[in-house]
Amino acid sequence: MDLINSIISAVSGFLYQPWCVPLILLAGGIILTVRSKFIQVRLFTESFKVIMEKPKTENGISSFGALMVSTASRVGTGNIIGVATAICAGGAGAVFWMWVTAVIGGASAFVESTLAQIYKKKNDDGTSYGGPAFYMRDALGQRWLGVIFSILIIATYAVGYNMLAAYNLQDTFTAFDFYSKTTAIVIGVILAVLFGIIVIGGAKRLTKVTEVMVPVMGVLYVIVAIIVLILNAKQIPAMFGMIFESAFDFKAIFGGFAGSCIMNGIKRGLYSNEAGMGSAPNAAATADVSHPAKQGLVQMLSVFIDTLLICTATAFMCLSSGVEFNGEMGGASYVQSAMQANLGDFGPIFLSVAMSLFAFTTLIGNYSYCEGCLRFILNREVSKTGLLAFRMIATALVFLGAVASAGTVWDLADMTQGLMVIVNVPVILLLMKPAMACLEDYCRQKKEGKNPEFIAAKVGIKEELDFWK
Repeated sequence: MDLINSIISAVSGFLYQPWCVPLILLAGGIILTVRSKFIQVRLFTESFKVIMEKPKTENGISSFGALMVSTASRVGTGNIIGVATAICAGGAGAVFWMWVTAVIGGASAFVESTLAQIYKKKNDDGTSYGGPAFYMRDALGQRWLGVIFSILIIATYAVGYNMLAAYNLQDTFTAFDFYSKTTAIVIGVILAVLFGIIVIGGAKRLTKVTEVMVPVMGVLYVIVAIIVLILNAKQIPAMFGMIFESAFDFKAIFGGFAGSCIMNGIKRGLYSNEAGMGSAPNAAATADVSHPAKQGLVQMLSVFIDTLLICTATAFMCLSSGVEFNGEMGGASYVQSAMQANLGDFGPIFLSVAMSLFAFTTLIGNYSYCEGCLRFILNREVSKTGLLAFRMIATALVFLGAVASAGTVWDLADMTQGLMVIVNVPVILLLMKPAMACLEDYCRQKKEGKNPEFIAAKVGIKEELDFWK
């Protein structure tokens, strides 16, 4: 086990050297930002207009519905524990670099989700599915690359992210007196059983309950964070000073880049908003919209909501609380201490309840990407026996995550998400032409006062498509 941990740590460390994942992610985002004429600013208000559009057909999934699928895997552990972990490990300046990653990543999110819409496939009932594996196969003509990427999605979401979500949940309970060595085991068993009931037993009603409760809890969480910020209003100027002073302390940053605020901001920003990774396009492809650019705009907006709203709420709550942090402190401990200091015993209890809901929907949301990828890899439907075995393995991994060490689960998640970036970002750069043609077509129709309708041949897309004819 120690050997495996050492290998994971070494690979993760290599991937986050300045010239690897950070360069690919940020350089790719900047290129797409410039090429799209700063779409994040130019069409920011437009993204709000399209988010509530109804699907074209009766059985179709709305833009908002597809957004909620991708959001289910994001909100929670990344927005709360991930942010606090970044601050503890890299300093307050990590928050600034998370913002940078989100703003630049908005263009990447637009392009990858627009491509997923263009090259989506049709189910027998008329609904759609797709994602990066499909635009790698159909637009690039490289099915082998799509297979590799599908394997990486399974490794990231069924293994890396789900193990990390389970670990982060049990870690939030360390603030309570009853926590002991067996607590992680108990939480792991409960999580695995609930997860198994959904993915193996098919109990969809439980997910419908959480679909309602999680948005409510998300709003309540932001409100609680704002209350803490108001209680510490006098600390706000010092908080901003801390963020920007740390963000531009280049001597400290380049003296130890691997543990710097830039690196931790990039890692945890990516973990939270997933822009450029190629995960959200799997959900974006299911939306029933009249123009691919519409879903691209929706997913671009989701990056901002995720990082600039929820992650910032966590950061401001922690940094204004007066609780000191250090590199030895865990993210969950930092958030719990901040809430305890300002809200008394209510704070840790509220956070634990919120994290329990967030972690559960994160587990289900993460897994939702995996079965489709398995079918793509095998190039056929999975047998009932094979699917049962896959679901049982995924369930066991949830338990293992709860009892694993912090270093292992974080390094594993960082490693797998980094590998996704290395594959997906170069691909969307190669395929930016059809995405930009799609964007220009959308803007042209809007200027003409139309509700944009997309026909692929009119923008020079020659591949055989299931939609947009």
